[in-house]
Amino acid sequence: MSCRGYMEKLARIDLSTRSVEEEKVSEAYKADFIGGSGLGLRIAYDEIGPTSAPLGRDNKLIFMTGPLTGTILGTTGRFQVIFKSPLTGLMCDSSCSGLWGSSLKTAGYDGIIIQGVSEVPVYLYITEEGIKFLDAKKHWGKDTETIQEDLKKELTDPKAQIVAIGPAGEKGVLYSSLITAFGRAAARGGAGAVMGSKNLKAIVVRGNRKVELNNPEGYNSFAKELNRRNSEGIGLEEFRKYGTPMVFDSNWVVSDIPFKNWALGSTKNLCENLGGKKVLEIMPKKPNTCYRCTVGCNRWIKTEYNGIPLDIRGPEYESLAALGSLCMIFNLPAVAYANRLCDLYGMDTISCGSTLAFTMECMEKGLLKSSDLDGINLTWGNETAQIEMIHKIGKGEGSGTFLGLGTKRMAEKIGKDSMDFAVQVKGMEIPMHDPRGGFGWATAYATNPRGGCHLKGMTDWFENVLDPIPEWGFLGQYERMQDDGKPEMAFFANTWSNIVNSLVVCYFATFLFKPSDICKLLFLATNNDYSPKDLLKIGTRINTLHRSYNYLCGSRRKDDSLPPRSLMPLKEGGAAGKV
Repeated sequence: MSCRGYMEKLARIDLSTRSVEEEKVSEAYKADFIGGSGLGLRIAYDEIGPTSAPLGRDNKLIFMTGPLTGTILGTTGRFQVIFKSPLTGLMCDSSCSGLWGSSLKTAGYDGIIIQGVSEVPVYLYITEEGIKFLDAKKHWGKDTETIQEDLKKELTDPKAQIVAIGPAGEKGVLYSSLITAFGRAAARGGAGAVMGSKNLKAIVVRGNRKVELNNPEGYNSFAKELNRRNSEGIGLEEFRKYGTPMVFDSNWVVSDIPFKNWALGSTKNLCENLGGKKVLEIMPKKPNTCYRCTVGCNRWIKTEYNGIPLDIRGPEYESLAALGSLCMIFNLPAVAYANRLCDLYGMDTISCGSTLAFTMECMEKGLLKSSDLDGINLTWGNETAQIEMIHKIGKGEGSGTFLGLGTKRMAEKIGKDSMDFAVQVKGMEIPMHDPRGGFGWATAYATNPRGGCHLKGMTDWFENVLDPIPEWGFLGQYERMQDDGKPEMAFFANTWSNIVNSLVVCYFATFLFKPSDICKLLFLATNNDYSPKDLLKIGTRINTLHRSYNYLCGSRRKDDSLPPRSLMPLKEGGAAGKV
């Protein structure tokens, strides 16, 4: 195998001994798992024992790039982080955009394996010259924006890329995230809590090395063609114009949008308050693109909430729904501010919003009282109470420590019928697409290995599409609210996700790709000659390995199921009566 496309080096960083060992990437593992999540999961399977405590010394954080990282292909600045999740107790891989991944690779590393626990708060500084352990005691407690600004000044390196935890990760919030680029998040599963348990505040990277390619001219020409396809192609027009919030403007028709902790069907008039058109109308600024991305699904916004100026990265659809419609809050600036707080504290907005909505329903049903929540009257639509509670969760104060456990653990402690409306799979709160409005989601949520998740099987892109992936034999047309073909759909969507997360590129940027496009990219980058069927086999291998590890952790077929709320028919909206 050619070494092209890879830096041929991993760094094993032991926080306990403050030592670094450099290792060569296994040729067999590269061939079988490509990079990113695939390669990281293979290493995790080998090295993280299934009985390891997620917040214990034996858990590891494995940060991985892919063979396309740092090239001119759009969105190849990303990275994957693999770890045993404190939220689910299962293996998790989380994806993040920004520039940190490309900077790690151009510093000379395909990935880093972080193990052990530092006795005192520390941060890492990774450059082409090596890896330094630096004191972070004075930085402990800082939010994710302040720490990035301060470390760039401290190191006199304004172009450095930083991934950091906020107070939520330090306090062990089980759905705390890693934040880079002032709001880009490796959000799901609680990587922030794992990093906090190791007394690791941040990882700073800076690199300038060139990624050597097998056929640079051919690769760059084809990558530019794919970038143009995303900038002009039919099918991404709404994404390019309005970003992910456009889901509110379109998908309310099929009740895809969750209302009131998944108890109500969505309505047009309320959805439009949080949609892409409204964002563009009242918060106009500029697209906020990822590394070389020609889609631009996010926007930088300027507004204010209760006199607080907000000149920030705007909330994505998932955040708007979780902190907005799920909690019956439809004031766009209020939801943008709640999203901002989650970013500063370092928390997954999907799990946080779901936990808030679950708590609101517990209040409504009399299972919790305001006295249980430090006097906060956390009721439907109460944006002030929501913001107050986000502060408590992020700081790990008072009742915030309870809500920092996530809905499954909360329901186990509350009892009664609360588990019936704790909307999670395998301990991870499901994302903001209703499986009653698209049955492919139902199968994907129930069976994907990391828990309730859309990016491990984005079936929505294949619903009502003729012959979704012909090169993989995925043929036919499948209606949204029918069962036929949905097992196959979930399988192919999960397989596609595993390949995308192993390259490492953005799922959205591959909507207009074919498997043969990926094969061509890999050949031009690495000289590895894969066929579309080879990719199908690799994606299946990654999924099998992931599920095998989770089986060792105790996950069984009975856990491949949906929460009761998702099996309750809606009484109104486009999915009324459908399950």
